[in-house]
Amino acid sequence: MDYTLAVYKSPDYESLGFELIRDRMVSIGYPHELLRYSYDPSFPTRGLVVDTTYGNLLKVDSNGNILVCSHGFYFFKGDDIHKYYPNMFIQRSDTDRFYILNTLFNLSETYLYACLVDFFTRCTRYANLNEGFQHGDLFMSFRSMFQDVRNAMDFIHETETLKERTTKNLEKYVIRDPNLPMLLSRIKQVAKVFLATNSDYNYTEIIMTYLLESNIEPRTPKKEWRSYFDLVVVDTKKPLFFGEGTVLRQVDTNTGKLRIGTYTGDLQHGTVYSGGSSDIVCDLLDVRGKDILYVGDHIFGDILKSKKRQGWKTFLVVPELNNELQVWEERKYLFEELQRLDVLLAETYQHLDTDTQACSDISSIQSRMKVLTYRMDMSYGQMGSLLRSGSRQTLFASQLMRYADLYSSTCLNLLHYPINYLFMAPPVLMPHEVASQTSADVAVPNHAVTNSN
Repeated sequence: MDYTLAVYKSPDYESLGFELIRDRMVSIGYPHELLRYSYDPSFPTRGLVVDTTYGNLLKVDSNGNILVCSHGFYFFKGDDIHKYYPNMFIQRSDTDRFYILNTLFNLSETYLYACLVDFFTRCTRYANLNEGFQHGDLFMSFRSMFQDVRNAMDFIHETETLKERTTKNLEKYVIRDPNLPMLLSRIKQVAKVFLATNSDYNYTEIIMTYLLESNIEPRTPKKEWRSYFDLVVVDTKKPLFFGEGTVLRQVDTNTGKLRIGTYTGDLQHGTVYSGGSSDIVCDLLDVRGKDILYVGDHIFGDILKSKKRQGWKTFLVVPELNNELQVWEERKYLFEELQRLDVLLAETYQHLDTDTQACSDISSIQSRMKVLTYRMDMSYGQMGSLLRSGSRQTLFASQLMRYADLYSSTCLNLLHYPINYLFMAPPVLMPHEVASQTSADVAVPNHAVTNSN
């Protein structure tokens, strides 16, 4: 539901989350000077990796090669990065040290952690050490600071502080699109529609009523929000939902309380359930993996788990795509110049082999590539694009390409396609096939245009 049907307004919603966890950090003993910080949407992006040993924020590619590295708001250059990471590489499998901030909810805590590192680095009361800060007998490690930020984020969710502030001002924080009821109605005419959310029933009731019952066009019959779905499941505890799951119980929609006992019967339309698992959903709807298109916003908790464990078709919602596409259209000439430099680099070595003694000077080409990459990155924000750094894809982009069958800025874009539309990925050539194609084009250029088959 969150960030799929209920899309939160950026940067207002991230700013709210930031203020709540910032205030929580101060309430448990962090310096009051932190209250001077306010949320800056130009800094964080999804998919960053926190190095809890050295307190750095890293943008990496699919193999763990470092693309961008910051310490607070200070961005390290090549030599500085080498001091921490001699191979310009991290072991992503070391999950005790490296934590991936993949969700839209993570944006607030990403920025707060950068604020903490920035504050203590510049504060003269604290001595800067490799793995934290010292003040008298007090040592604060980067790891403990990050855990405090994570705990603060969990606190505002578990105490429902964030939800309470959101529901008190829905128009400020939640986008209400009149096309949403239309999309759900059209899909439900030809397929089964289910809602699975980690939110509790009371919050789901408020949000879905706002989106679907307060969003009706004039002279259109009013429908209860639950009627748009064949099955509604709250408190799913994803990603646990895609594994062993939890006990499936019925929800009393009058009180929001759970009914005792495990529900073992058939699907009852209009009933709201709590917990369960993806296997139970399949049984209740009488469908199997490949029959389901699952729409989610969490690359790990939604898309990866539903794909790997259940074989569901997946649709990843990436709200940042609107900005990514706008910047790409405005700045793609920089990427095209990068491509031309790549060709120039290849041509420099084209007629050389292992018998060549002289070394080609490519330093000017490499310098120009770095400048272009930096200019591209800065067009998107301080941390650069969500999906690339120059010509290299980010970790987030590689996961998206691997696990998402479809991706878009909003699920409402499905309205622009027939219900029976067959989505096909464009064919992608492997490097050796590209080289073969290039050689063929150079050797016999007419073949590329005469062979239409």
